[in-house]
Amino acid sequence: MSKRQNDHLPISYILKSFVETNKLEHGLNDVQVREAWAELMGSGVNNYTDKVYLHGSKLFVNLSSSVLREELSYGKDKICKMLNEHLGKAVVTEVILK
Repeated sequence: MSKRQNDHLPISYILKSFVETNKLEHGLNDVQVREAWAELMGSGVNNYTDKVYLHGSKLFVNLSSSVLREELSYGKDKICKMLNEHLGKAVVTEVILK
């Protein structure tokens, strides 16, 4: 393709290609999951959340409250489903509360 034809590619295609070429998708998913956690769980849970990170498809959440950890453990599947729906793709398969 000549340079002139490349000017007409949609930016979404160019960005997707860039992310795939440079293997950046996992890093972007990690950032998006952390933002989704903060948004979906609200300030009450976020005050007790020390660290949120994605390792593979498992979401690890460090909580400073054992009571909150116990309460959230009953809804792990629901949390996983909410996060994936919010992101619009299946990123999280398991939530591990520490």
